[in-house]
Amino acid sequence: MRKTPVIGAVLAFTIAASAPAPAQAAAGIHWGPVASAAGHSGKARADVWISDFSAETFVVRGKLYDRDAHAGHCAYVRARFHYAGGGTGWSRASTTCAGRKSFRLSSDGEIRRVDVRVCLYDRAARKTFKCHADAIKPEIIANWPQ
Repeated sequence: MRKTPVIGAVLAFTIAASAPAPAQAAAGIHWGPVASAAGHSGKARADVWISDFSAETFVVRGKLYDRDAHAGHCAYVRARFHYAGGGTGWSRASTTCAGRKSFRLSSDGEIRRVDVRVCLYDRAARKTFKCHADAIKPEIIANWPQ
């Protein structure tokens, strides 16, 4: 029996075990679902994960779901960042018109609050409607059970 394949397999296993798993590398805080406002037969929904508020660049990520059967209505998500030094800024919007889509929205610096806004989007009129926003603050996260 040759030792080379066994040593190679052990080495490959050791390297794979020491590398962080994708879930660990992308760890964050699960905020939960944010859905567009009620009162419409369809809706948009985003399953939201956020990074730590102390991060240099704050990240809002997740999956966006289009749950509206009307043709031309899409799901839309956007974040408004309230910066630690003052002022606000909007991320680029992410949309999907069929099924689901992953999104990643990031700030340009350290923040003190983020508003995650989920809407339905009318492609023909190029307008959002039935919007709902969740204001996410570090105080809210700090009070969550560990």
